[in-house]
Amino acid sequence: MSDISRLRKFVSPEIIFGLGARKMVANYARTFAVRKILLVSDPGVVAAGWVADIAALLDQEGIDFVTFTEVSANPRAQEVMQGAELYRQQGCNLIVAIGGGSPMDCAKGIGIISANGQHILEYEGIDRIHSPIPPLIFIPTTAGTSADVSQFAIINDESERVKISIISKALVPDVALIDPETSATMDPFLSACTGVDALVHAIEAFVSTAAGPLTDMHALEAIRLINTHLVAMVANPLDLHLREQMMLASLKAGLAFSNAILGAVHAMSHSLGGFLDLPHGLCNAMLIEHVVAYNYPAAEERFRVVASQMGLDVRGLNGRQVKQKLLGRIIELKQQVGLQQSLGQLGVKATDIPILSRKAVKDPCLLTNPRKSSQRDVESVYAEAL
Repeated sequence: MSDISRLRKFVSPEIIFGLGARKMVANYARTFAVRKILLVSDPGVVAAGWVADIAALLDQEGIDFVTFTEVSANPRAQEVMQGAELYRQQGCNLIVAIGGGSPMDCAKGIGIISANGQHILEYEGIDRIHSPIPPLIFIPTTAGTSADVSQFAIINDESERVKISIISKALVPDVALIDPETSATMDPFLSACTGVDALVHAIEAFVSTAAGPLTDMHALEAIRLINTHLVAMVANPLDLHLREQMMLASLKAGLAFSNAILGAVHAMSHSLGGFLDLPHGLCNAMLIEHVVAYNYPAAEERFRVVASQMGLDVRGLNGRQVKQKLLGRIIELKQQVGLQQSLGQLGVKATDIPILSRKAVKDPCLLTNPRKSSQRDVESVYAEAL
């Protein structure tokens, strides 16, 4: 009898990658026998002009659509329910999302409710979605969140001040139109946050207990691409070659983490982001080196590989030396893109740590963390990051 625990599945959308990919939106809408599209976005993406850009492409082809742009930076459960109501009222049968992780996660939530009913918070956890959701066509405008290729949706439960994770292959979009041109409107702070988010996705996927050969190749290439291009991209926002390399890195990190899942950085970051309503990439940035230090003994060989992908020469070094070099490089990279904040500077108090930790230990991302973690362990990592 072969060992079933060694089997690995890999899910991914149909992907169109490259400059101008977004212009395929009407073609793909037609292949899904579109009647009416719900076009989901947020005020920042509207202001950047991308909603009008996609609307014009749909208009040219005579495709009927209605827009829903009431999406916050961390999408609220209530916004999902409003969007699902609009979808139903307008008789839509296809969802197109343009934006960063927030509109895409909100669009996934709308899809869940339109097909399954109930309230979005009922679907927290793994594989809780029973009826197939409407077709999703996603056009990312940031290089980092990878919601356009992942089986995750992260929704903010405001009443509990926590982000919930919904994980299901039903949430893998049907089509991802990944167009580096759309990321050129990100400001330097957002470019830095989303770039570090992608780096964390790749590192966590590579050391995850669910990693395998199909995810490793994507995770390692993502780490190399980000290490090589992130700093230059933040400094040269209009360089489309750098944008393309970071979009490719984000895509590869997304394919890795969607299938290998994540770890303690994301579990703690979801708790933190829900509690203080902070940008997700910034939460990851404040936690990453502290979690790597905590996890290091449980995945020493893997972290050695991460270090060499980050351009470090680790030949002949012992484990402790590799760890110091890797932590140093992660901190240096963060500083080069201007992410030096600590939890304390953003208003986290020592008295908040038990609440944050209680929520983090319930997050499904902790299940694949390489080192087993109790609430006390999580508390000590948060305390380090203060």
